Amino acid sequence: MPLILPGNVGSATAATTYSIANSCRFNDDDGAHLTKTLGTPTNVDRWTVSYWIKRGKIGGDQCVFAAGTSSSNEEKAATFKGSSTEDQFYWQQYISSSETGVLLTNQLFRDPAAWYHFVLTYDSGNGTAGNRMRMYVNGTEVTSFATDTNPTQNLDSLINSSVAHYIGCDQATNGDFDGYMAEFILCDGQAYAASDFGEFSEDSPTIWMPKDPSGLTFGDNGFWLDFEDSSALGNDVSGNNNDWTANNLAAIDQCSDSPTNNFCTLNPLDNYHFQSTYSQGNCKIVTGGSGRETFTTGTMGVSSGKWYYEVKCVTASSQDQMGFTDTPSNAYNDVMQNTTNGRKGFVYRGSAGAFRVDGGTQITANYDTWTDGDVLGVYIDLDNLEAYVSKNGTLQNSGTGQTITAASSTKGFYLPAIGDEESDSFTAEVNFGNPVSALSSAVADANGYGQFEYSPSGTFDGASKDFLAICSKNLAEYGG
Repeated sequence: MPLILPGNVGSATAATTYSIANSCRFNDDDGAHLTKTLGTPTNVDRWTVSYWIKRGKIGGDQCVFAAGTSSSNEEKAATFKGSSTEDQFYWQQYISSSETGVLLTNQLFRDPAAWYHFVLTYDSGNGTAGNRMRMYVNGTEVTSFATDTNPTQNLDSLINSSVAHYIGCDQATNGDFDGYMAEFILCDGQAYAASDFGEFSEDSPTIWMPKDPSGLTFGDNGFWLDFEDSSALGNDVSGNNNDWTANNLAAIDQCSDSPTNNFCTLNPLDNYHFQSTYSQGNCKIVTGGSGRETFTTGTMGVSSGKWYYEVKCVTASSQDQMGFTDTPSNAYNDVMQNTTNGRKGFVYRGSAGAFRVDGGTQITANYDTWTDGDVLGVYIDLDNLEAYVSKNGTLQNSGTGQTITAASSTKGFYLPAIGDEESDSFTAEVNFGNPVSALSSAVADANGYGQFEYSPSGTFDGASKDFLAICSKNLAEYGG
């Protein structure tokens, strides 16, 4: 499967300069989804749907796009399958209690750090049976399936017909999707290929990048959801005004995490020892408790530059910890400040009001404790090898940093990390630039990326420094 490195910032001859500004975050626990009953189609037998997805939870049935009237008449385009076919991608057409068409991938889609691009083309009038249902992933057509059953010629589909449609769940509002969606498009009456929606980079031919879709033909039922209006996340910008109704979605669910600027989140795959609960696009966590004195890490590492993230303590516990580390956890009692396997990094501990570097002496002077509702800032300066933390916008230790080990002398990078040392429960919202709850100020970094409660810039060790959101555009420019 081709590699996606969204944005390709820093390339002088990138194949495209088109940028996707926003995505919509779907939290399955909220039952978040969009609904609309479409009208009379231009051609019910020919349509194309394109969307970008970044997964939150991995595993379980999660429906992306569906239409129908009952469990006997439903089309899902498509679903991440659970149970025995965990995380395969499944496009199913089920009409009059019969499965009339199905494409089930051999591939598994389990990367919560990457944006995937899917294009599904329906053309039941095609004389070649194998071309009536076609699937493209990251610019490449999928030609080998675990199950490949195409519909009979000229069979009307349910998607693009005059029935209720759903984005983020199935027709019974079950199988909720969890994660991010961007640039969701339906073209009525057109059998497009992936190349109509994206292209490979001229510099890196394995990097798939989006193209401006404004020149496409949308037809009568077509729509283009760009999620750029936070007050109307179902707004159609195709020109058709085929707006969708948002259900259990709010303005805060508009995110700047997108296929052209991918943001760090917590990594739900780094949860074997922690056994914690992740939600809100992997930006909220309830720590494991029950003897799980360990931590989890973020999806992006940094090796140079200056980087920042925030943690809002929803419910603090006795030994909450946050910072950066060069090594993921390797046991249920592997706390962040341990030096197991030569671990390097730094930790800010809540109950003690303490700072610790590389498992060394605990520093308690000039570091505050924290409690419910406090917002902590975490800063790593890999250019000057200093680490800082703040509480509710106030730098600790009077803005004087603690010396850290160069990334070149560790595993080669540092990962943001959050954990607990006392096997109790800690609920936190981790903001890498896409907050979970409303902010009072909404401050971007110096490059204009992300939204934070407090400014990532300031005076540190007597010098002005700009710390940045951990996202692909900043990483490409500053070599993180």
